[in-house]
Amino acid sequence: MGLRDEIFEQPAVIRRLLEMQAETVREVAARIRDENPSFVYLAARGTSDNAGLYAKYLWGICDGLPVALAAPSMFSVFKKPPRIKDALVVAISQSGRSPDIISVVEEGRRQGALTLAITNDGNSPLAGAAELVIDLVAGPEKAVAATKTYTAQLTAIAMLSVALSGDAEQREWLGRLPSLVEDALKLDETVKDASDRYRYMNECVVLGRGFNYATAHEWSLKLKELAYVVAEPYSSADFQHGPVALARPGFPVFAVVPGGKIDQEIITLLTELVQNQQVELLAVSSEGSALALANTPVQLPERLPEWLTPIPAIVPAQLFCYHLTRAKGYNTEGPRGLSKVTLTW
Repeated sequence: MGLRDEIFEQPAVIRRLLEMQAETVREVAARIRDENPSFVYLAARGTSDNAGLYAKYLWGICDGLPVALAAPSMFSVFKKPPRIKDALVVAISQSGRSPDIISVVEEGRRQGALTLAITNDGNSPLAGAAELVIDLVAGPEKAVAATKTYTAQLTAIAMLSVALSGDAEQREWLGRLPSLVEDALKLDETVKDASDRYRYMNECVVLGRGFNYATAHEWSLKLKELAYVVAEPYSSADFQHGPVALARPGFPVFAVVPGGKIDQEIITLLTELVQNQQVELLAVSSEGSALALANTPVQLPERLPEWLTPIPAIVPAQLFCYHLTRAKGYNTEGPRGLSKVTLTW
């Protein structure tokens, strides 16, 4: 099974996760309510770090839980951990094997904090270190570039949010996720055709904000590790504080504008970039005004609640990176210098 197979496996993975881990997630939510932590302290690396950005916005906005992203070297290298006894300590890891992430959870338990591992290996050292575990049940992920485990991580984060809030409408939307991702996968041929336009691209920026700040980071990471593009992710707000100076005629700007409260701010920025700097814009969006601005419009199948959009919105980005890598003549299965499991201390 290769990268493309794993991208297309995502609806089945999400469906399995929703079915098999629903009771576990309810039990985790009950423990969190009982413990009533002051904040979440979240440790992750790479793609899992981008999932953590989603948790930062989702748990903060929908569940009132402040989320701080950990610096694992404080625990593993400097041996000077901060006080986290009043936190919910969460570690997100596909493999559950990275020592620096495990050290954060171990210290959390030593201090008496409630600890949770979100991992694709329920028998991993990370799962053994944590008091609570949500197993992603995504099955083996052979491709070096993570795809199905990323959307599974986002889904697990969303499941926990809904379990904490008890919102019936959100729960109904969660149940629709597998079909929403299936709809996004139907963009495959559209994205394949679009990717050829960018086969000589060496640099770009990727813009998102709010819930989809995570999408911008994950899209950027996949462009780097698969297609070797120098892709920098920015909040559309941060981009205006200096990096906008990069904009010039023909400069590639990728933007995620899936619908919601943040749209008008991003569309205003994109309008300026297109009209005044003549950038080359690729927009993934359900909004007609954003798509009309784009040199390369990628229309999402349906307007969704903003909190849920990062899961289907990353799918066309994954497909784009896969097809761009092939268009550039690179190996989608063996990115140079990378291995499936990266151990950091």
